[in-house]
Amino acid sequence: QVQLVESGGGSVQAGGSLRLSCAASGYTYSSYFMAWFRQAPGKEREGVAAIRTGGLSTYIADSVKGRFTISQDSAKNMLYLQMDSLKPEDTAMYYCAAAQRDIGSWYVFSPTRYNYWGQGTQVTVSS
Repeated sequence: QVQLVESGGGSVQAGGSLRLSCAASGYTYSSYFMAWFRQAPGKEREGVAAIRTGGLSTYIADSVKGRFTISQDSAKNMLYLQMDSLKPEDTAMYYCAAAQRDIGSWYVFSPTRYNYWGQGTQVTVSS
């Protein structure tokens, strides 16, 4: 059974950095896509970064481009999200997600395409 466990969230001032980690178990890295989503209170879940496993392609949402970086360590079954120059609007619960099929690059930020989710880690950015 696939399990995803996020860590690394916390509270930081605007302009600061955080690195989120997602530990995957029961997940075959030869599978296709992993991603980070976030959801703020009263808002829809939003994709911020995705990666085709093997690091062949990465996808970054326009809202975080130039500030967030997604990476993976296949040997350790880890997914990371490096978040720099954080803004108060980045405040949200951040979720790790995995899809064990080729969802296609067009749909990398569609939550319904992912069939495994972590419990989330809270990121709070104060001004």
